[in-house]
Amino acid sequence: MNIHLNSLDIQQIEHRKRTALINSLSGFKSLNLIGTASREHETNLAVFNSVIHLGADPALMGFISRPHSVERHTIENIQQTKFFTINHITPDIFEKAHQTSARYPREQSEFEAVGLTAVYKNNFAAPFVKESKIQIGLELKETLAVKSNDTFLIIGEIKDLYFPENIWLEEGVLDIEKTETLTGSALNGYHTTKLIKRMKYAKP
Repeated sequence: MNIHLNSLDIQQIEHRKRTALINSLSGFKSLNLIGTASREHETNLAVFNSVIHLGADPALMGFISRPHSVERHTIENIQQTKFFTINHITPDIFEKAHQTSARYPREQSEFEAVGLTAVYKNNFAAPFVKESKIQIGLELKETLAVKSNDTFLIIGEIKDLYFPENIWLEEGVLDIEKTETLTGSALNGYHTTKLIKRMKYAKP
């Protein structure tokens, strides 16, 4: 038997349960750690499940930042310095990654608090996660306000990219399963993946 909920039913669900339900509906999502630093070089690290591909030419990625009703160190640092990193999460660090969602004070680095290592590469202004196997450095290009719920789409252009040589397939795709990159569901689900088949480019 299936459950049917209309918009009124959904609105009447207890807040936390409703949030968990709606967060589950889009299915499995990308799961990444976003690294930033303030002008004062205070490092920040936060887990996000909203990172998306926006285009390949130029190479753009984005993520959703929640309403600025409380301090949002990630977005504040990006606005200050214009740089951030996106780092894949693997089974050996996912528990530490999850802990970065706790609300630490600005002066407390999440890197240090959870036991991950901030590393700077080639004079890039934001820290990468040393333990991450796929690391992406981006420069802020655009911040778009989503008026419907006061969130922001943060758009960055890829400036630096690091990954193991053996995962780059001949056709250009990264075989991210070789690095054991995890995916996420809802707000607290961490999953491994299994490729079923890589399809050819579809034509009529």
